[in-house]
Amino acid sequence: MARAAVPRPPAAALRYEVRAHDRHAHLWQITLTIPKPQARQRVSLPVWIPGSYLVREFARHLQQLQAQQNGAPIQASPLDKCTWELDCRSGKPVTLRYAVYAFDASVRTAWLDTQRGFFNGTSLLLRVHGQEAQPHQLTLSPQGVPARWQAATALPPQRVDARGFGRYLAADYDELVDSPVELGEFWSGSFTVAGVPHRLVVTGAPASFDGARLLADTQAICAAEIYFWGHAPHDRYVFLLNAVHDGYGGLEHRHSTALICQREDLPQLDLPVQCSGYTTLLGLISHEYFHTWNVKRLRPAELARYDYTRENYTELLWFFEGFTNYYDDLLLCRAGLIDHATYLNLLAKAIQSVLQTPGRQLQSVAQASFDAWVKYYRQEENTPNATVSYYAKGSLVALCLDLRLRQSGKCTLDDVMRALWQRCAGGPLTELDVLTVVRDHAGAALARQLREWIHGHEDLPLQKLLQRQGVKIAHDPVSMAVRLGLRVNESQNRIRITHVLRGSAAEAAGLAPQDEWLGVRVKHGRTRQGWRLTKLDTLPLYLGRATRFDALVARNQQLLTLPVKLPPAPTRIALAPADTARLSAWLGPHQKDPA
Repeated sequence: MARAAVPRPPAAALRYEVRAHDRHAHLWQITLTIPKPQARQRVSLPVWIPGSYLVREFARHLQQLQAQQNGAPIQASPLDKCTWELDCRSGKPVTLRYAVYAFDASVRTAWLDTQRGFFNGTSLLLRVHGQEAQPHQLTLSPQGVPARWQAATALPPQRVDARGFGRYLAADYDELVDSPVELGEFWSGSFTVAGVPHRLVVTGAPASFDGARLLADTQAICAAEIYFWGHAPHDRYVFLLNAVHDGYGGLEHRHSTALICQREDLPQLDLPVQCSGYTTLLGLISHEYFHTWNVKRLRPAELARYDYTRENYTELLWFFEGFTNYYDDLLLCRAGLIDHATYLNLLAKAIQSVLQTPGRQLQSVAQASFDAWVKYYRQEENTPNATVSYYAKGSLVALCLDLRLRQSGKCTLDDVMRALWQRCAGGPLTELDVLTVVRDHAGAALARQLREWIHGHEDLPLQKLLQRQGVKIAHDPVSMAVRLGLRVNESQNRIRITHVLRGSAAEAAGLAPQDEWLGVRVKHGRTRQGWRLTKLDTLPLYLGRATRFDALVARNQQLLTLPVKLPPAPTRIALAPADTARLSAWLGPHQKDPA
């Protein structure tokens, strides 16, 4: 039988070879060949990765950069923190060799050790200025890795062996660095939805891992989201999931996603009822896959072209992350993977997290989006007092908009999302586009209301809208930490204060972040009793009916006694199904098979 011809990359393609140079030292080695450089060609490494809005300075891990032209060394002179200028002539091929240290287990950077390799192109692959639109060839070398290792990526293969090593071709630099790579021993499965092949790769899974369950549930998520949008904008997709002892996160890409979950959250064999952590994992998968449409294609106009050298500001993360956050668990419900009660419980937690954030009264979700570069990814003890999450409150803006649209009888947020895709041709989007589509579907009044939710600080009309949609609302007791206005870390029989919320009883008492709460002294009649405290929720045991007490804390090796007045007990929102018909119209399941 005649062998099919393998397409050759264009002669002018930039060529990268990546090899695991030293797994013990966590060093990747990269060889970059520039067939037709410019005179004084410049190259640089990105300072951030799209989807994670923080300058991370990836160049700090690049070392031993060497350059040659015509077999002779040439100078690579640094111009700034991430850019080099090559002392080369135009037209003659230039070769660069360098190493990158990789020991960050997150989804945002790169990793290499004796068990596993992973990288995003933004961490390893230099950008050749002026040639970003050229084809970029990536060769994954099997040298330096065990024979049992495999490779997985969403990049289109050109000449690849059965293990996945070999040559891949990206259309341009954006596609190259938007395609993470996983190397190692991993479990792999595949399925097809709406004619699109999907692959699921899981690293670090224990023997109890139920791969068939995760594969089936992931397929159901993909089917629900393709049905939601009415089309699949991609011709392939790869899930790269790394299971670890402790970790969680995901990062979206056009044809793939990189995910991290706790190992115990994977589905387990012979376990009909999975743990709540598995629902969290499915929500993460749903979230990142929804980004295939919402942010990777339908995207902020300010990010129509990435500038890899600096921050790329937008006020629209409330839409791209917040609205995606709204749909991730909602689509699990519509896919039949969770029931209405479970969804409403997840929604109640999201509502409570926003209501317990004093910063919501200071910062709008539009401001939070713009400030992501300096605030969201640099959280500290004052974060909840000064900021609001564009993920969490953005999802509640989506909720309120969806319920208002449904209760108007004119349309739903589903219709608005699909209309936005059509209006923007699946491309750059502005706030005006969102407001215009809402106005066209439901009137100017709702468009004005949406703008107030986006740019204002007022609490959203959640309870009224939920009750009208068939949700029963109750108010349950809160923890002692919430009652006092604290966030704490309780471990090894110690209470460490991490946050003191603005306007709280804890703030009035003078409690501060990093204090260790040791005990309490309480006056009962003519006697005073002192008690060691190891769990904050045991405080009522020692107080009885007293509402005033002294907190004994350790701060900077000093023992302090702080008088505390216990405030009235607040409550937290609890949601439950009330009207099945109304809930089903909203939550489903009502999915058709898009295959």
